[in-house]
Amino acid sequence: MAENTFTLPSFAKINWFLRVLGKRPDGFHELCTVFQTVSLHDNLTFSKHNEIVLICEDKKIPTDEKNLIIKAALELKQKFNIKSGAKIHLEKRIPAPGGLGGGSSNAATTFFGLIKLWRIEIDFAELLETGKKIGSDVPFFFFGGTALGTGRGTKILPLDDFTENHLLIVTPNVNVSTAEAFARLSVPHLTNKSPKSILQICRNEAQTLNLQHSLLINDFESSVFKIEPEIERVKEKLLELRAKHTLLSGSGASVFAIFESRSRLQFAFDELKTKQTWRKFVVRTISRREYRGLLNL
Repeated sequence: MAENTFTLPSFAKINWFLRVLGKRPDGFHELCTVFQTVSLHDNLTFSKHNEIVLICEDKKIPTDEKNLIIKAALELKQKFNIKSGAKIHLEKRIPAPGGLGGGSSNAATTFFGLIKLWRIEIDFAELLETGKKIGSDVPFFFFGGTALGTGRGTKILPLDDFTENHLLIVTPNVNVSTAEAFARLSVPHLTNKSPKSILQICRNEAQTLNLQHSLLINDFESSVFKIEPEIERVKEKLLELRAKHTLLSGSGASVFAIFESRSRLQFAFDELKTKQTWRKFVVRTISRREYRGLLNL
């Protein structure tokens, strides 16, 4: 491999907890969520080039400015007046779309990769502000591990890392429009006149979350299940296979499940082999320290 060519992983995320608390003055929704990086990942390979070029063998993935990789690269190039370009090869494994943050993770990894390739000096606060312009989940992927996300999801507070080694992610072959999922939300908090007090309660719930005893909640489930009943069937099947917890990730379509043991997880995985249109991934959590180490941060 050439001296100026290197590969970085781009990890998926799940949401242990996701509440939608109301509409903000800027038109976005006020969120309270607990993010978690998991071992499922894409790979991004960076090398020097005259222009910014994105290559991906998956024909469903756009390689123009619709892709957050290109958006991130162009933002960084313009911000720092970079004259050179970059060739970025994306090896895609994270379902897209799937509620696993693949596009936002790719954007964050692109920032990391191009900062190294172009030898840019940027402080962390500036990086966060730049990332927010690309997507709401991007700032989380500058941290990794377990973290509380509030506001649009861009205000990140690192939490003590959760460790869970018996996770299964299932993504049915359906697409969920995030805009439609928001539009069809029906939760009591949306009309409450005290968003600050609700947000504080939600933060307290998130920060005391316990995977053994807490109820895992995603406010999108009711609306998303109505839009795509196949996703609800995934959840029901995972519960039937004795998952300890199961929850929609983000606005879908992926559902994750926690199992008590490796043997139960393996049994569930084997039982799901007949579901040809469901993608299945055995994963584990990635701590913040491991995340930073694997990305050479």
